[in-house]
Amino acid sequence: MVKVGVVLSGCGFLDGSEIQEAVLAAYFLELEGAELVFCAPDVDQLHVIDHSTGEVVEGQRRNVLVESARIARGDITAVENVAAEDIDALVLPGGFGAAKNLSDFALAGADCQVHAGVEQLVRDVHAAGKPIGAICIAPALIARVLGKEGPQLTIGDDVRLTIGTDAGTAEAIAAMGAKHEDHAVDEIAFDAEHRVVTTPAYMLGPGITDIATGIAACVKKVVELASSPTPVI
Repeated sequence: MVKVGVVLSGCGFLDGSEIQEAVLAAYFLELEGAELVFCAPDVDQLHVIDHSTGEVVEGQRRNVLVESARIARGDITAVENVAAEDIDALVLPGGFGAAKNLSDFALAGADCQVHAGVEQLVRDVHAAGKPIGAICIAPALIARVLGKEGPQLTIGDDVRLTIGTDAGTAEAIAAMGAKHEDHAVDEIAFDAEHRVVTTPAYMLGPGITDIATGIAACVKKVVELASSPTPVI
């Protein structure tokens, strides 16, 4: 059985993990026979948003790990406690938490920084030749860590990613040294050389049945790669 690390960023699409994306990723991973290892940074969220209004709740603080535990049903650990040798693959669901808590992409764009523990895990998993799946906006984080402006890629050309068709985000990904490909919500971008799989999900939407197909394909390819000693093309 392959073990797949799932990096969460809170609970709720406006200030944490997109719950439907996270649950679908976990569901399809288990259908593929994977064992899940949930993790998240043990830090405060950037802010708390009332999801009924979309407004920031002033004066309230929430912890990313504690909030992520809601999705993981309590079975979760701090991201620094997960090493590349502990898992066979890594998956990052989207939601604004990926751009606010796992990184500051929502604020800084192409000049963003990634949480140190998350960056280290992504870098180490990639260096070990293990596959990485990223959903929705999470590919922007991968671009920051693995793009040519970040740590040197282990092999070859720029990493290829998709967040769907949003031109502004695609430009930021390119500015970070990755190559963006336009894809529909039910499709994946598969970089066989770097063993990175991405899908747009709620960057395009519009609903849970729409995003499910792409997420299923993404995690299926990740598990297939994790089960194979050489890249599957």
